[in-house]
Amino acid sequence: MGSPSPADSSACALYQGPAPHKRPIIGAARPAWGLGQATLPREGAWAGRGRNGFFPGPRPGRAQLPAAPTMAAAAQAKIWARKLLPVSWLLCGPRRYASSNFKAADLQLEMTQEPHQKPDPSKPLVFGKTFTDHMLMVEWKEEEGWGQPRIQPFQNLTLHPACSGLHYSMQLFEGMKAFKGSDQRVRLFRPWLNMDRMLRSALRLCLPSFDKGELLECIRRLVEVDKDWVPEGNSSSLYIRPVLIGNEPSLGVSRSSQALLFVILCPVGAYFPGDAVDPVSLLADPAFIRAWIGGVGDYKLGGNYGPTVLVQQEAKKRGCEQVLWLYGPDHQLTEVGTMNIFIYWTHEDGVLELVTPSLDGVILPGVVRQSLLDLARTWGEFRVAERKVTMKELLRALEEGRVREVFGSGTACQVCPVHQILYQGKHLHIPTMENGPELILRFLKELKAIQYGAGAHEWMLPV
Repeated sequence: MGSPSPADSSACALYQGPAPHKRPIIGAARPAWGLGQATLPREGAWAGRGRNGFFPGPRPGRAQLPAAPTMAAAAQAKIWARKLLPVSWLLCGPRRYASSNFKAADLQLEMTQEPHQKPDPSKPLVFGKTFTDHMLMVEWKEEEGWGQPRIQPFQNLTLHPACSGLHYSMQLFEGMKAFKGSDQRVRLFRPWLNMDRMLRSALRLCLPSFDKGELLECIRRLVEVDKDWVPEGNSSSLYIRPVLIGNEPSLGVSRSSQALLFVILCPVGAYFPGDAVDPVSLLADPAFIRAWIGGVGDYKLGGNYGPTVLVQQEAKKRGCEQVLWLYGPDHQLTEVGTMNIFIYWTHEDGVLELVTPSLDGVILPGVVRQSLLDLARTWGEFRVAERKVTMKELLRALEEGRVREVFGSGTACQVCPVHQILYQGKHLHIPTMENGPELILRFLKELKAIQYGAGAHEWMLPV
């Protein structure tokens, strides 16, 4: 399966993937960010554009922002080399999805004339209930391609009653965060991984392709406009929700000829109150299945989440906080609620190991999941594995006293410990909290140091 050249204007054009590179020096001088075809920074090479007057302040009407400076071709190639993941050509099909790419250089700005009151910092933030003053909006039509991106006051959407996103779940989203560091600078956490995943999801739903670098730059500028909404403190953050929906005004089940991409921002507080790390209990019932081989469990689609609400309610009825999703006749562990799952144990071969289910088409490739794997492999203190794990294996390990910690990982909570699993009528005690939880606390400390730290880090994109 070959890869097109950067000059290929097809909407499916992507580089094949990582190429050899030299690890950059963290904190080195930062190049300007080029916005050519699907450019994204590789971790460690980017640091982002400084404050360059894109948003001089509130003003009425729409204002076109000046174009960003472009990079030299060699620098663009280096940026491409590592960050953009290959997308299967099987998802693209014929090049009927080819369309113009919207450009961050064409971004239009309309500042709100009625700013909202910011949350009281002395009161806790409820997740997903408070939104910032502005949003990003880009429209697409098959005949015309992408329109100009615009940052506008936060407002309701106007949708046709037959909108395909409403009727047939032609809808996908992402969840990412921006953090205000101890130096008061705002940074995004590994946003290129979200852009990779979002494009994969778009192609799976036959929604229009887009240039990941251009979208990321538009998001960066949106966060820059509303940067005063990023909460203070090392337990709060700004949640970023990009959404892409089919907007076909027809009840026919077919590829959408219209689409709407928008991004909204939400200040959020700590997942756990104070400095506590509260464990959760899980319902593991093989009668409920989240995703399956050949399905769309490895894409971040809205349709994957709605059907889980009933099972979550069933878990609560049985005294559990979350659901441990099992799959197959051997009851494979897949995910915890909306999180990836990890087990830290002594494997049956006697080796200390951190294991998580492999990305086999059922598992969502979480950004925090990848970050924990990357950190653990950097430490080199125990084996790190991605493979199938069954309930039979977990039961045997519990009986033999080999399990140390079980936890979930996700954007909302980062790392969440598990202390009990209800499986086949039995409450299985997981000794996570009795073991510290040493590894969980270490992961949380490392992530917090990266996300809120004052120094440059290859995982952080400055705003």
